[in-house]
Amino acid sequence: MIETIYSRFLETRKISTDTRKIEKGSIFFALKGPNFNANEFAEEALKKGASMVVIDEEKYKKDDRFVLVEDVLEALQGLARYHRDQLKIPVIGLTGSNGKTTTKELINVVLSKSYKVLATQGNLNNHIGVPLTVLSIEDQHEIAIVEMGANHVGEIQQLCSIAKPSHGLITNIGKAHLEGFGGYEGVIRAKSELYHHLTLTSGIVWINSKNEVLSNMSKRFLNPLFYPQKGNYYHCEFIDASPFVELKAENGERIKTNIIGKYNFENIAAALCIGKYFNVPETDANRAIAEYIPQNNRSQIIKKGNNTIILDAYNANPSSMASALENLSQMSAKHKVAILGDMKELGPESISEHEKLGADLSSKHLTDVYLCGDMIKSVLKHLPDAKYFKSKADLIETLKAQHFNQHVILIKASRSLGLEEIVEFIH
Repeated sequence: MIETIYSRFLETRKISTDTRKIEKGSIFFALKGPNFNANEFAEEALKKGASMVVIDEEKYKKDDRFVLVEDVLEALQGLARYHRDQLKIPVIGLTGSNGKTTTKELINVVLSKSYKVLATQGNLNNHIGVPLTVLSIEDQHEIAIVEMGANHVGEIQQLCSIAKPSHGLITNIGKAHLEGFGGYEGVIRAKSELYHHLTLTSGIVWINSKNEVLSNMSKRFLNPLFYPQKGNYYHCEFIDASPFVELKAENGERIKTNIIGKYNFENIAAALCIGKYFNVPETDANRAIAEYIPQNNRSQIIKKGNNTIILDAYNANPSSMASALENLSQMSAKHKVAILGDMKELGPESISEHEKLGADLSSKHLTDVYLCGDMIKSVLKHLPDAKYFKSKADLIETLKAQHFNQHVILIKASRSLGLEEIVEFIH
């Protein structure tokens, strides 16, 4: 059955999973979700231009254009595996608790100086996004970068079985999605599933030598490629981050980036290390890093009057929050403000992790701290003077009346809070 679907796929190379975005000639996969059953929309997909629909409920089958399978999601994943088996190019698997998407974008811009690269779009890094990414690899592509996310043990293993990476990188292992992993040890076990895959397939791995957990795992490999310290395969040096990262590359060039936060130095080093491995000329790689500008609420710098806003509202977990606050505390600014929202998916450790955040904040000597959300109220245990708001609307009303002058303002929270919306009310 997969071979039949694949032969049709090769005709147009178009896959659809949303009837609102049907492309002419595409194959529509009728996926199911908690609140929808796309089998119901299969006929509509054909009317909008799909050439074939893949369904898993027989009652919706009308003619030969309807392909009946046991499970639509498994069929999509199986099609991606089949396509991957036809490919002869390097596939870089990328995972980690923090910095995956930024690192993916940095690797992409570096490798694109010498190769035609396919990289995961946005954060399509789950059980649906990874097969869609693999299926978007075409004949002209010379290298693929597949970002893999996970919120429970076994998920990276499954994604590796689809993407079958020949090369791999774990950015770091921190406290993200603790609820799904059953604690920090579960996070370590889950993220290391990429390493397990690469050991079984004799793959190439790049390892951050400054990360103790990852360095210990390097013993699994015969020839791990380390970065960024002296004596490593690739070496570069951190210079400054006030707020943008500056570093000295291996060839001695000083790179001034548009990327904020000392914590991003290691992500930059990873991209340069991978560029070296694939023989991208170092001056080209350095220029790619210098030219890169972050998007999508990920550590963006926004100037409003004489204030500087660090917008990092895409993701938040204990390790990324700690890094962002440490970066803020080290910046040379007269007034420093943190506007923080809930860190989601921490499970039973949610209260304790938010309390730890409060203890961390109390040592940073910030001008003001604004808190928004339900769980982050636990910060008040160690920081009772913080300004707490249960809702974003209440926070916005206060910001409207507040006038900032020569402030650096960090905005950070889990994505679901949508704190990027408060930027327009800061003045």
